[in-house]
Amino acid sequence: MADFADYRPYLPTAEQSRIVGDDAISHAKGRLAIPRIENLFNQWGELAKQEFRGITVDGERTSGLYSLRDEGAPVDDMVAAAGRLLESLSADERKRGLQEVDSNLWRQWQNTEIFVEKHGLRLEFLSDETRELVLRLLRSSLSDQGYQNTVGVMQLNAFLGNAIGAPGVLGEWSYNFCIYGKPSNVNPWGWQLWGHHLGLNCLVIGGQMVLTPSFQGAEICFADEGRFKGLQMFQDEHRRGLDLFNSLSAQNQQKARLGFDLGGSDLPEGRVHFADYLMLGGAHQDNRVVPLEGLNAAKMTGSQCKCLLDLVNAYVGAMPDGPRQAKMADVERHLNHTHFCWIGGNGPTTPFYYRIQSPVIFIEFDHHAGVFLTNKEPLGFHVHTVVRSPNGNDYGLDVLRQHYAHSHKNAHNHVNHA
Repeated sequence: MADFADYRPYLPTAEQSRIVGDDAISHAKGRLAIPRIENLFNQWGELAKQEFRGITVDGERTSGLYSLRDEGAPVDDMVAAAGRLLESLSADERKRGLQEVDSNLWRQWQNTEIFVEKHGLRLEFLSDETRELVLRLLRSSLSDQGYQNTVGVMQLNAFLGNAIGAPGVLGEWSYNFCIYGKPSNVNPWGWQLWGHHLGLNCLVIGGQMVLTPSFQGAEICFADEGRFKGLQMFQDEHRRGLDLFNSLSAQNQQKARLGFDLGGSDLPEGRVHFADYLMLGGAHQDNRVVPLEGLNAAKMTGSQCKCLLDLVNAYVGAMPDGPRQAKMADVERHLNHTHFCWIGGNGPTTPFYYRIQSPVIFIEFDHHAGVFLTNKEPLGFHVHTVVRSPNGNDYGLDVLRQHYAHSHKNAHNHVNHA
């Protein structure tokens, strides 16, 4: 665990912890009674009502970046797995767990531990058999590494819950799952999984897949005892990001670095948010305007560009090979319009933040202060990451729009020929 700070000095006592003995429902009721938390969820509710535009650099969405195509997504296996899951559900479970493909509920995921959602299937309340069918759908949709990372986040959540004596709130199954649309080999549909430190949104149209927004994190990102001993996450994202920054010349490091203090003392006022910290693309930030900052990849050497692409691949690799390769090709096409920025130090155990931003990819990595642990400053064992498709293709909404336009045109042409 050489790359991680030791979390144990920051474990709260029973008196310091605010969730010992709670379950998910009682905890949510108590947390929402806190004005700051209530205001946050109210703000998120208002953001979810906005017309979707996507993350942009200036408020204007760039068009023509995404197109309908067959990427070889494993849609046959996904449809079969989804069908078995739906057959297992009761009428009430189907009502909560199956929504329309164009539902605005897509945009109402969030990554706190606070269980407020009325839609979706809460995994901890499902039978073992039904929960296993949810996992089979995830496994059929993701790469092996993507699946292992997803269940790893859930397992590290349970590790955190056990470490602080709060398994009723922070558990392996403290997550929600929903299917959108009717599973089909041709027509659009998808699924969504969300909860503490996790938000995955997967849309497929035929052989095409979009897997953003994608949020993964952990407050203790390694398990050093118990059932999950040996589990570690975010090492590649940490190491590859650090290696890339340290490979830059002193001049280019200066261009990439926005500041040294993750607490924000040398950053613009308001840059640090109590819930998102330095992250700009988290839950409900679907329409965030994020200007380009840092170093343009066009100023990097060939080997540094390869390091950058390898870093992107560590995130995009959650998808199966076909969609991953298609996405990486998109990223490479826009490499000269890709920016890399950094906040924090650059030692092996120093906490930091970085962002990779291009017309077609938006990636953030952020070390956080304690939420359930007591460290007041960011440390390396608490990580948040996010991946988005800027300029309107989060949730696959741009390609979904094109699909509807194409289908309508074909139907119109068919009528004309009849």
